[in-house]
Amino acid sequence: MYYTNNSANDSYICHALTGKYLKQRSDKFKAYLAWAAICIIWGTTYLAIKIGVTDLPPMLFAGFRWLSAGPILLAFFVLRKCKMPSLREIGQLAIVGILLLGIANGLVVVAEQWLPSGLTALLITTLPFWVVLLESLIPQGIKLNLRVVFGMITGFAGVSLILYNNLNDVFNVDYLLGILCLLVAVISWASGSLYSKYKKVSVNPFVGASIQMIIAGLLQVIVGLLLGEYERFSFTTESFAAFAYLFIAGSMIAYGSYIYAISHLPVSFVTTYAYINPVIALVLGWAVLGEELNEEIIFASAIILIGIYLVKKGAVQKV
Repeated sequence: MYYTNNSANDSYICHALTGKYLKQRSDKFKAYLAWAAICIIWGTTYLAIKIGVTDLPPMLFAGFRWLSAGPILLAFFVLRKCKMPSLREIGQLAIVGILLLGIANGLVVVAEQWLPSGLTALLITTLPFWVVLLESLIPQGIKLNLRVVFGMITGFAGVSLILYNNLNDVFNVDYLLGILCLLVAVISWASGSLYSKYKKVSVNPFVGASIQMIIAGLLQVIVGLLLGEYERFSFTTESFAAFAYLFIAGSMIAYGSYIYAISHLPVSFVTTYAYINPVIALVLGWAVLGEELNEEIIFASAIILIGIYLVKKGAVQKV
């Protein structure tokens, strides 16, 4: 008769499963920390963008920011001998980088030439609406329900209230251009986030983020040079401080955290940073730049955030 050491085998399996479980728990905890960093840091970047774009042309301001952060971040992980993406994966990363950074972030910077930083952040809160709406069009995505639809209607009612309170500005061409830029920006960001979710790459999220920064930065710099922005690119003390903050905190820390978070958590959850960003941005814009913060804006903000809450509740996924 043959005997097997079932006790040893069971112990090995138990240790293996425990190790896998602990790693998953650790990754999830890190993802939540990354999400918290996004909530705080990106709330402050609207102020930094507004300060920077006051003196610097938008495309080169945005492009040089990513071109400064991307290579440094990539070199760090190359030295650590992290796996580099294949050509196919670089193509996928390029699509995400162009949608998230090249188009979405670039247009936010353009919009802040004409719009207050707090208002910009508030209008960006419509992002979860677009994420859920676009994901509902995907066969394996979230399905719309009454709560989601009602939440979207509520949120857009809040946006409409803001536009109504700024009715005089609606006839201002620059104001309308700013609003249009933000509309395209949130749709592009939602599309890039969903593409990243369903087209995962098997590389370190920060390696992927650094490649996205380089590709998007090159695109924005090329556009800026074609527009003749180089003649107007000259740092002041304030714009350099804003650039440095965006380069370190906004790019290397927060964007890398965003890519890490959406690779470990549902996109619909990660985008709840939109609850916190506008509060920080509105208060900072009012305190530092003297931007308007009245009862109507606060009331409209509350309506938008209620809409976001309803959308999130209606589009619940397991975290």
